[in-house]
Amino acid sequence: MSKGPVTEFIEKHFKHFNSAALVDAAKGYQEQLDKGNKMLVTLAGAMSTAEIGKSFAEMIRQDKVQFISCTGANLEEDVMNLVAHSHYERVPHYRDLTAQDEWDLLERGLNRVTDTCIPEEEAFRRIQKHIVKIWKDAEAAGERYFPHEYMYKLLLSGVMEEYYEIDLKDSWMYAAAEKNLPMVVPGWEDSTMGNIFASYVMKGELKASTMKSGIEYMGFIADWYMKNTDKGVGFFQIGGGIAGDFPICVVPMLYQDMEMHDIPFWSYFCQISDSTTSYGSYSGAVPNEKITWGKLDKDTPKFVIESDATIVAPLVFAYLLGW
Repeated sequence: MSKGPVTEFIEKHFKHFNSAALVDAAKGYQEQLDKGNKMLVTLAGAMSTAEIGKSFAEMIRQDKVQFISCTGANLEEDVMNLVAHSHYERVPHYRDLTAQDEWDLLERGLNRVTDTCIPEEEAFRRIQKHIVKIWKDAEAAGERYFPHEYMYKLLLSGVMEEYYEIDLKDSWMYAAAEKNLPMVVPGWEDSTMGNIFASYVMKGELKASTMKSGIEYMGFIADWYMKNTDKGVGFFQIGGGIAGDFPICVVPMLYQDMEMHDIPFWSYFCQISDSTTSYGSYSGAVPNEKITWGKLDKDTPKFVIESDATIVAPLVFAYLLGW
């Protein structure tokens, strides 16, 4: 593996505590790829708004990720950044904002995510007219697709090109669309595009069945897992929540509910999290807890990096890319 200046810096300085865990996890990830194993990556939180595409897109292009699980927010916010980047506003003093300051942002059409404001008109509405047409065309043709498949169609159709404001190489969704990378988007309904789709269903302009469901997503990933686990499938989890718990449950579901007692466990597990274990949260659960749920084997390589994913994930990807 080539070693650029970032990789060399990491190897020289990241020797202890969470920095050492980062290196161990990255090396474990690379060992999985070297064995011919597949890797599933999950995206929780607001990683797309944090512009994870600057590193993650290249991971996709270089075949260092074979499956993605992400929230509906991450699915759409990468595309929003692609078409409306110049209209975003950063609010570095966000901790000092008053309720009136927040109201003023709302009236300006700015939806705040920590220190970054997404411009509603330029982002959401710019996409809406095009994605709604794709939904309606599919329904008219009697076709049904998953949420990410509709977004792939949107990106590959070229109808959004006039709006692009960042380099396409920095869009992980475009990289995934080009490869038709398999993906699940559990809980998509609570995203902005999910809300928009629901509104069209409520108005009687679309059928709910035009969008494939979460149950179908579970069947989709189960089928993919069974076909790709001959050597092993690793699990790299950024954050927690539904983006992580939905896909990892495929193993106990196949073993316990489908009674497929020869189904392999996940072959690698890493989680980037700053959640506190004692809160009883999925995000804070240490990997060994997942053994009791039939998700990981007692011998599965397990790593936890207790830090900010917006700092850690790009560094792990940079290491794997030899930057």
